Amino acid sequence: MAGQYQTITVEKRGQVDWLTLNRPDALNAITAEMAGELNDYFGALYHDRTTCIVVMRGAGRAFCAGLDIKDHGTRDPSAVPFGGGFGFQGFLADVYIKMRRCPQPIIAAVHGAACGGGFAFALAADIRIAGQSARMNAAFIRLGLSACDMGVSYFLPRLVGVSLASELMLTGRFITAPRALATGLVSEVVADDQLEAAAQSYVDDMLLASPMGLRMTKEGLNMAVDAASLEAAMAIENRNQLMTAASPNFAEGMRAFLEKRRPDYIPD
Repeated sequence: MAGQYQTITVEKRGQVDWLTLNRPDALNAITAEMAGELNDYFGALYHDRTTCIVVMRGAGRAFCAGLDIKDHGTRDPSAVPFGGGFGFQGFLADVYIKMRRCPQPIIAAVHGAACGGGFAFALAADIRIAGQSARMNAAFIRLGLSACDMGVSYFLPRLVGVSLASELMLTGRFITAPRALATGLVSEVVADDQLEAAAQSYVDDMLLASPMGLRMTKEGLNMAVDAASLEAAMAIENRNQLMTAASPNFAEGMRAFLEKRRPDYIPD
């Protein structure tokens, strides 16, 4: 389906996918079609050994303004995906689960509005960088809904703590780029026109890691966040290190370090 996407574009640059939400006239608001395309894309990544990193961004003036209310209000209920029994709610929620489940690290390059489901896209990424224009909020509560939606209640308190998460979720207030940086929600704030270059710098550093090292670091970190104990986290660490050490890329990484050169890794 990758060549048939209508609401997103995927530009492959070597081992990196530059994924762009591509409905700029609607501030990249989420439709059923976009949810389907994102489900397809992130679902396929789980078994993709050629893609090591994903950069997610938005076309035009915004990252993603959240759910397209017009599309939602006119959708034929009989055409709504099953979504595990929850209809469109569950269908869209699956996108965020697949973002976390896919082994490739995801960098979210956020500018302009990132609201509701768009905010959740940024939270589900592994690294967030913001343009100076970035404004993010849990918009669901401003529509008469709960702010606990699309994984926000899981991601946000783990990233910024319960106090700030409570403020943002109970009020629906926007958090701007400077405060997002000060609270650790984003790693860096740059001028909007420097977002791609900033994302590329993270890509360059990550490509110095072996493909398996990247995958297992993302997996191990996500599991450690919810680990029941230090011993449980260390069990995953020990397993991951034994597996990565068995790869030929470990020996190549050691040689490259000693020879002070860039490693030449093979897919693993």
